[in-house]
Amino acid sequence: MSKIPLTVLGAEKLRAELQNLKTVERPKVISAISEARAQGDLSENAEYDAAKEKQSFVEGRIVELEFKLGSAQIIDPKSLNADGRCVFGSTVILEDVNNGDVVTYQIVGDDEADIRHRKVSISSPIARALIGKYSGDIAEVQAPGGVREYEVVEVQYI
Repeated sequence: MSKIPLTVLGAEKLRAELQNLKTVERPKVISAISEARAQGDLSENAEYDAAKEKQSFVEGRIVELEFKLGSAQIIDPKSLNADGRCVFGSTVILEDVNNGDVVTYQIVGDDEADIRHRKVSISSPIARALIGKYSGDIAEVQAPGGVREYEVVEVQYI
């Protein structure tokens, strides 16, 4: 079974979502199904159908999260010793070679990726181009608009 890489924070978020689904959402759905059943004929009961659909989603997500957490390889960026190399969990400060714009990204697991919070998936083109690079190296990223070049300014493990 292959391991799913997660940062400590990403694993905590998935655990919190799982806890919420089990303790809040699942009981709500069970209650909604009971109320809809009490209304009588189930063959034309839209509330019952909606509640069953929601139950299917909740149970599916619970199974998915339990699998991901069960096969997770949790990596704490603070404890990494990669000698300044870009690796999973590292935070990388980049400078666009063409226009001088500076951006900072953390390389995280697929479930944690959120570009608004500057977290890029390990499977994204930019992360794949950065893995193994050191400060001062140039990473060529295949973007939709063509190849973009970024200089690795600094690699942090925070």
